[in-house]
Amino acid sequence: MADEKSYGWAGKILRVDLSTGAITTQPTDPYKAYIGGMGLANKIIYDEVPAGTDPLAPESKVVFAVGPLTASGVPLAGRTTISFLSTFTTDHLPVDAHCGGMIGAKIKLAGYDAIVLEGASSKPVYLHIKDDQVQIKDASFIWGMGTRATTETLNRIEGMSACVATIGPAGENLVPYACLMNSRNHSAGAGVGTIMGSKKIKALVVEGNGSVNVADPQTVAELSDYMLREIIGSNNNHVVPSTQQEWAEYYDKGSRWTARKGLYWAQAEGGPIETGEPKPGELNTVGYRCMKSVKDDGPEAEKYTIKMNGCHSCPIHCYSDLRVPASKENGGFEITGNTCVPNFPFLYMIKILGDKTTVENGSEDFVIWNQAMGSTVDDLGLWCNYAQLYRDIAHCYATGIFERVLPPEEYALFDWEGLKSNDPSLMVKVLQHIAKGDNEMSYIAHGPIVWCKRWDDMGWFDKPASALINYRGWPVHHAIECFGQVGGVYNMMFNRDDMIHSAVNFQGCGLPFDLKKQIAAEIWGGEDAIDADKNYTPMNEHKANFAWWSIVTDVLHDSLTLCNWVWPMSMSPSKTRDYRGDLDLEAKFFTAVTGEQVSTDDLYKAGARIMTLQRAATVRGMMDPDGKMGCNDMRNVHDVITEWVFTKDPDKQPFTEGTDKMDRDDWNKALEMTYAKFGWDEKLGCPTKDCLDYYGMADVKDELSSLNLLP
Repeated sequence: MADEKSYGWAGKILRVDLSTGAITTQPTDPYKAYIGGMGLANKIIYDEVPAGTDPLAPESKVVFAVGPLTASGVPLAGRTTISFLSTFTTDHLPVDAHCGGMIGAKIKLAGYDAIVLEGASSKPVYLHIKDDQVQIKDASFIWGMGTRATTETLNRIEGMSACVATIGPAGENLVPYACLMNSRNHSAGAGVGTIMGSKKIKALVVEGNGSVNVADPQTVAELSDYMLREIIGSNNNHVVPSTQQEWAEYYDKGSRWTARKGLYWAQAEGGPIETGEPKPGELNTVGYRCMKSVKDDGPEAEKYTIKMNGCHSCPIHCYSDLRVPASKENGGFEITGNTCVPNFPFLYMIKILGDKTTVENGSEDFVIWNQAMGSTVDDLGLWCNYAQLYRDIAHCYATGIFERVLPPEEYALFDWEGLKSNDPSLMVKVLQHIAKGDNEMSYIAHGPIVWCKRWDDMGWFDKPASALINYRGWPVHHAIECFGQVGGVYNMMFNRDDMIHSAVNFQGCGLPFDLKKQIAAEIWGGEDAIDADKNYTPMNEHKANFAWWSIVTDVLHDSLTLCNWVWPMSMSPSKTRDYRGDLDLEAKFFTAVTGEQVSTDDLYKAGARIMTLQRAATVRGMMDPDGKMGCNDMRNVHDVITEWVFTKDPDKQPFTEGTDKMDRDDWNKALEMTYAKFGWDEKLGCPTKDCLDYYGMADVKDELSSLNLLP
């Protein structure tokens, strides 16, 4: 019935045709088998964007999607998934961008589970959404502005209750590495800014004043308290402090539970605030646990820290707000902040630059370089491909490629000696130049599949310093250094860097290795599911379970939508629980919010279905070695790990202490075993008729069959 109440889901999808100006809605119900978020968005892209579509054509689409748990009161349910065609990897296949901030909650509270942008405007516009009032408005007066000025301007016009999600000059100039920013410094990358620029849509401005219907609010509240009291740790669910503390049985210096006595938010309004020693069970001090500014930038960052901030519904607060006057003096912004790579970009350049820079990791100069660069790249709406942009810039300068390939007048625009004379404004100018998109250096923001060929440096892919993990154009994201074959396998699965944190959360949680082995045996079937860092053992069934679980939980979280930088709850900081977490929390929350009884296995199956859908989309659009579109040999065409993982550490053999070097035969076994867990063809790595039947994907099976793409 039309008036039947929907729990969890808003029940509507908003469609905006930028070519015609048509604004319509449709029901969410047909997509519920794919949950929401990533699943819902990928299904729309699969159904409506034909294989081979130009990412920048009007026929290309962008889908912003949230999940049934978004804005429902569930902790850390503030993410947004955005699906579209890649601008920077081989064959321009479907990818997802993800962001925190406030935009997802605003979309949901405005009454929508997704927003579909299609067509293309003939002039700059922005989309204003205030609940059920939706308008396409002129954006000519903000076209050309950075993301900060755009956000401030649109908030002044449309009200401070709205969330602005905007592109910057990089997106307007169709630079393939362009992103979308919301809530000042929360980014969604992978080229989504480029797609929006091609459609001439500058921003989404969303105000949501509604609510989410929850089937069992009392249970949601009780589960939330239980989770905060007994289960949750810090950022990446690190469950022990980084320093020895009176309350803690263990500590680990690598932990992101960085709070301690004598550590302050030194620039806090009203005076410094000490993080202290927040203990498990203290619900009101959870937000002090993660002092990520000093974790990212070193101890010198303490004096610049205003506070730790967070996304919608986040108790952890891993977002660093800093006041750095020297950043502004060098061309950046004084108030800076981010959660990830833009908070410490120069870190990725230092090792490659070597003696070509005098800046030391962890120094005060390091903080200033990072914040000048990070605030600039965010304002430009320029994405970094998980720091690949920074590694590539450092490499191209240090090896003389820029001097060789740039026109002399372009190379002379920059005082490269600034790297030695400690002039952060150099990198600000370089980034601004790249974002223009009209010069030779800008090709570095087309990604390595473009610039390495153009500038005759394909060997960069095969060097460990590049961190490129796949020849199709993306870098490591917690790869072989994260449980060897497990991290390597999940780095192959998508059409960009994977952004999977389920495994690395477990790796860095801080618990003693013997205790982690016990937990691993309980979750994945054996203690040999995990290895000590750089002391890896051959592939086995339990590692395959771990790899499958890492992929499935990440996809599930991006569909529900939950933050995979903390979820899943594999471990706990509570000694009384013997440090065991609760992996059924997603299902418990889902049932309480939606009223639909599900098990953890049900949700994992849904996650595997969504992953299989994206693999099917990849098979449909991928070129074979002869250049023909449609190729199901995922193993030999798509999932090809770069050579350096087999040749690094030449004086060491695989499976010896001190290296994460991979063995070729073992790597092939790892792929086969993980494919089998999904029901994909073990030799090709593509979906099969039987697995598509198992996942209830008859429409996908019929299409792949008609294209002769089922093995």
